[in-house]
Order: sequence, then structure tokens, then C-alpha cells
Amino acid sequence: MQEKITRQEALALLRQYNKEPFHIQHALTLEGVMAWYAQELGYGEDGAFWSMAGLLHDIDFERWPEEHCKKAPELLREGGLSEEMIHAVCSHGYGLCSDVEPVHQMEKVLFAADELTGLIGAAVRMRPSKSVMDLEVSSLKKKFKDKKFAAGCSRDVISQGAERLGWSLEELMEKTILAMRSCEERVNQEMESLQA
Repeated sequence: MQEKITRQEALALLRQYNKEPFHIQHALTLEGVMAWYAQELGYGEDGAFWSMAGLLHDIDFERWPEEHCKKAPELLREGGLSEEMIHAVCSHGYGLCSDVEPVHQMEKVLFAADELTGLIGAAVRMRPSKSVMDLEVSSLKKKFKDKKFAAGCSRDVISQGAERLGWSLEELMEKTILAMRSCEERVNQEMESLQA
């Protein structure tokens, strides 16, 4: 699976429709998380595809939140992306804003990790370190159980995501924390350079 556009072109496409630092940081984080998962799960040769799906998954969310996953195909086609990429991007919203079911392993990971990275990101912002490096699964599980904490992050989607992958919730949390640790520094550096 190889896209015709480069990573720089994909980032430029994302930034064409996304201006909020929060949304760009979420996209960069999911890009890094998906790259880690591709390596971890033995899909290293498709790592660029996995990470690009992470980078572009919310391309339409900032400008068209009510059309999330419905506007994306048009934007991605105009950007020169494949139908496989469009399917992957739309599948992360399955059951919420899309009827495209996550089928491929990469789509299942994207579906599960998207909401969870949001929850982890919110938990990290509450920590003195402001870093995922010292976040433990036990602490994250407490935040997960507190329905008022980061209420916008769907616990149902996270639980369904773990189920689709055949993993326990703890396994999904542990892996996603490791994935976020793997890219935290690079994401922070890139955010600084984008805002410079």
C-alpha cells in the first residue's frame, strides 16, 4: 500500500483545512502512533500508509464537524489519495459519523487509537510533567472510569476498538501509551516549528 503523495504534501493538505494547533497536534500524534503500531504488529512495510492515515484521519473535522467523515472523501480525492486511504480514514468514524466499517487491521487500530489518544492527551495535560512518559495504565484506567473526565472521548468506541482487535482494554491502553511515548518528542518539536 503506497500513496502517490509525499508526507509533506499530506501535511500541507491537512493544514489547508486545519488551523487549530490542537487539531494539528492530534493529527501528528496519531500519525506517530500509527507508525509505531505498524512496526509493532508486523506491518512495517506499510508503515507510511498507516501513518498517513493517522495524519489525515480528521482532515474534515475542524471546518465541517457536522459532516465529519462525509466531506473527507472529496478532500482526499482532490489531494490525490487512493480509495484505500479514503476507506481507512472514513472507517475511524464507524458508528458515530460513518457507516464504513473498519475491516483491515490498520483500520481497526485507527478506530481504537483515535479516541484513546484523545483521552490520554487529556490525562497528560493534567499531569505536572505534561508528558506521557510517566503516565501509567492504572492512572489512565481511573480517568477512563470517570465519565466526566474528557467526556468527549467515547468510552464505548475505545472498548469496541479493543474488542475488534481482540485485545483487553488494558492491552490497548498499554500499547497506545507506548506508541505515544515513541513520538511525543518529535510531535512537540514539529508543533514548535509549525508555530514558529
